[in-house]
Amino acid sequence: MFVIPNFISDAFKDSIGLILPLFIIFVGIEIFESFFTQKISNLLNFSKKWGPLIGACVAVIPQCGFSVIATALYIEGFLSTGTLIAIYIATSDEAIPILISQPGMFIPMVKIITIKFFIAIIAGYICDLIFKTKFEIKKESPKIKEEGCCHHHLTADEGKNLILHPIKHTFNIFCFIFIICVLFNYLIAKFGVNNIENITLAGSYLQPILAAIVGLIPNCAISVLITMMYIKGILSFASAIAGLCAGGGLGVLLLFKRNSNIKKSLLIVAILFVVSASAGLLLQVCKLIN
Repeated sequence: MFVIPNFISDAFKDSIGLILPLFIIFVGIEIFESFFTQKISNLLNFSKKWGPLIGACVAVIPQCGFSVIATALYIEGFLSTGTLIAIYIATSDEAIPILISQPGMFIPMVKIITIKFFIAIIAGYICDLIFKTKFEIKKESPKIKEEGCCHHHLTADEGKNLILHPIKHTFNIFCFIFIICVLFNYLIAKFGVNNIENITLAGSYLQPILAAIVGLIPNCAISVLITMMYIKGILSFASAIAGLCAGGGLGVLLLFKRNSNIKKSLLIVAILFVVSASAGLLLQVCKLIN
């Protein structure tokens, strides 16, 4: 008789309870995106001076695909480099919904949001001081036609997907979490916690740098990976900050796909990495927050 291994059954138990809270959260996110996406893009275009601040404020709100929206506006010349950097740093993709759905993670979540928010604003304004962008005079922002996660269009007329897309998104994230939990449980059972910590440079000042490198990978599964590693104690708080700050998500992918200035795209990614790794390293060295 086939017996399901403990590392699989335990992963399923850890993951199944997240389905309902994740679905509720993603319904809220979908409502927000459906009715406010175009308004946000117009706001960012209207207030160039306050771009990094507004971008960071909006990006901390859990939503899927906002980095894609910001990248599209940046490529069209509606956003400054600093605003784009601020949005990339402040956004967290699936990290916030996962932390909200986990018991005992509310305070760490607030700390992560707050720290990322201030890092985003500081980095954004410094970038705008260095790269003084000359904006073209445009009457309004373009209609957003880009695709977010799960290949849905980030437009204001997507009300018909208020249930369909959250179901799809919840399923995708559940699968990501389940697979990651299975992998972690197997590795811990096979090699032990101490060996896993050694591999991931636990307690080392190099871990935030490693987390920032991983965070640069343009896939929403990466934010799930970093968040779950933090929840399971494999990543330090400082490393989680570094990885999540570096996670521009699908926006980075679009940046290289559509931006004709490849050197500028590489520069933006380099800035994102340096800021994220430096912030994580500073937190790790000073041990300001546990």
